[in-house]
Amino acid sequence: MIIEAFLRWAETAKAENRARAANALGRAYLQSEMPREERTAAEMAMTYLLDDPSPRVRLSLAEAVAASANAPRNVILSLAEDQPEIAGQVILFSPVFTDADLVDLALRGSDVTRVLIASRGHVPRTVCAALCEIGGEAEILCLLENDGALLPHASLKRIAERFGDCADIRGLLLSRDALSSDIRHLLMHRVSEALSGSSLIQATVGSHRLQQVTREATESATVAIAGSAQHDHLPELVEHLRQRGWLTPAFLMHALCSGKVDFFAGAITNLSGCDERRVRSILSRGRVYAIRALYESAGLSRDISTVFVEATLIWREASRENGAAMLENVSARLIRKFRLAEQPPAATTQLLDMVEKLANAERRQTARNFAALATLAAA
Repeated sequence: MIIEAFLRWAETAKAENRARAANALGRAYLQSEMPREERTAAEMAMTYLLDDPSPRVRLSLAEAVAASANAPRNVILSLAEDQPEIAGQVILFSPVFTDADLVDLALRGSDVTRVLIASRGHVPRTVCAALCEIGGEAEILCLLENDGALLPHASLKRIAERFGDCADIRGLLLSRDALSSDIRHLLMHRVSEALSGSSLIQATVGSHRLQQVTREATESATVAIAGSAQHDHLPELVEHLRQRGWLTPAFLMHALCSGKVDFFAGAITNLSGCDERRVRSILSRGRVYAIRALYESAGLSRDISTVFVEATLIWREASRENGAAMLENVSARLIRKFRLAEQPPAATTQLLDMVEKLANAERRQTARNFAALATLAAA
């Protein structure tokens, strides 16, 4: 009878009074002990108020029920479809939503709706995955800034693929300590593409020279990322590079000469299909024929595999002598050995040219470091 009287009163009451009554009704439903019949009638009254022409009334109802897990589900779902100011109350705070509800809202809603979902105190993995797939920059920024968003590796990688050219998003991704190496490489590559596509830089450096510098810098950065990757992340990084065509003989030689043996072993494991422990055993202690067979099973031709075998043997010796100068040691010894050979095959010549470039680049970097230290000492 009380609810019936409320509904009759609501037909003629002013919007301000209806708003106060809606808020009181919602709080009473959640906080008061009501008989089952009255509780059902109160829920019906709240459902009736969903059609109130005044946004103030619907907002007051939303404020009353938004944070409660006991709020009527139909009321919460309807309020989530209301105008942004009203929907925001329940989308941000309501624990009534299931993961499927939030994914459905993200798919059907506007960018404002998705920003609200991304700003919730807890954003489950499945919801994060949906937002990463369909969200715009604003939604992604909210997710990355939200400590309550559970962003798995796949979602972070999808963000990097879609928005790696956005400086703000890229910065938030790179600030994550646990960001995997394959995502770091993807972001680095996007920066490289942006620089090489810049008309200002092309006019300053020249397009041909820019392509060469960018390629060499990208390869060096990739090797550095590979060398700093955690062991658990190496398989993902190797597979990422393989799919994008990075595991070329030149790149693998760069990694080997640089002493990035963990990554190099992971790459050979991926390419050959051999067991990782066996690959590591052959690289560290195997004989010449076993090493050559391993490299050829990874797809390297006989001419190139011969250079890799020699590089492996030199690496073993250099690692015992002076790991700090690994790149220059291995590169210089390889060049001295194979340049003396009569008419080496074309593939071998190309690989040795690359090795020589690496050695020269290493010497220049060493000279820069020496000059910087000398300047500091003289200051």
